[in-house]
Amino acid sequence: MTQREVKLLARQTNQRGGVGSALRGILRRSDTSVVIATLILFILFSFSNSSFLTPFNLFNMSRTASLYVMVALGQAIVIVIGHMNLSLGAIGGLTVVVAGWCMDTMGWSPWVAAPLALLIGTLCGMFNGFIIVKSRLNSFIVTLASLFIFTGLVQGISQGFPYSNIPKEFTMMGRNDLMGVPFLFIFVVIVLIVLGYVFKYRIVGRRLLATGGNLEAARLSGIRTDNIILLAHTLSGVFAATAGLLWVSRMGSAQPSTGTDWLIVSFAVAIIGGTALNGGEFSALGILASAIMLTLIKNGLIMLNVNVYFEQTFLGVIVLLAVSVESIRMALSNRSRRSQVKSTA
Repeated sequence: MTQREVKLLARQTNQRGGVGSALRGILRRSDTSVVIATLILFILFSFSNSSFLTPFNLFNMSRTASLYVMVALGQAIVIVIGHMNLSLGAIGGLTVVVAGWCMDTMGWSPWVAAPLALLIGTLCGMFNGFIIVKSRLNSFIVTLASLFIFTGLVQGISQGFPYSNIPKEFTMMGRNDLMGVPFLFIFVVIVLIVLGYVFKYRIVGRRLLATGGNLEAARLSGIRTDNIILLAHTLSGVFAATAGLLWVSRMGSAQPSTGTDWLIVSFAVAIIGGTALNGGEFSALGILASAIMLTLIKNGLIMLNVNVYFEQTFLGVIVLLAVSVESIRMALSNRSRRSQVKSTA
């Protein structure tokens, strides 16, 4: 074999190894399975029902998926640090009621009502973070208590009545589109791109992941973990409040019941989307794919004439399967790392 043939063979071997390692890297990603599952579901529903691919149906599904993404981000941002926010839906509901009260009862402009409602949601998230940091209590306990506090405020302010006199200009974001693509979907994609960039390239994103990956190690490395915890819960309030405002914009009314079913959706989309329950992992692509997948399932159940009252049952089963698959994936990944360490040793 000539020297030229040897070089050519070595180059081909390196290329095959590079492709193989790249493929293994993709398969190890926590969001790969949900992206594949979403594509399969989309293809199946496309062939099963002729009205699935109509512009009207795709427009509605993309708006629903966009709202699911915003709800899930409120949960994912605290799951990343190993916490949870049970009061997420109540914060969203309080934001909705405040916005409705300002625009309907007080007659204020949306340019005043929306920032005020967003501020209230942000302060609610900050309240959770402050109590957790100062009391050293578990986030489950603190956010469970604040769930009742915020829900009581929702009921007390609204008295259970909806606010229907919402200015038309406020509904533009939730109902209009750009060349057939909803403004909601465009907004959510931009938010996900920014978050993906922050978590991958910015210091604050890396510190959030480090705090969730190993709190004590992060503290010893000089990260002010209390500030990171406060920041994560504050951002959770921001995302919950934003989801509430977008919900009003889409529905055209402020319903006090908004947010009551967000808890299961927030955990389902975040966990299925690759946000590790023990913290330290986040995938913007996974959350988008997961939101689309849940929307496809909900839409598909309606089109296949399945009893929609079993929707929560389906979601619960999906979450259980997702957690199980994630647990298996983590176990296999840890075993692979251990074997690599042994082979190098």
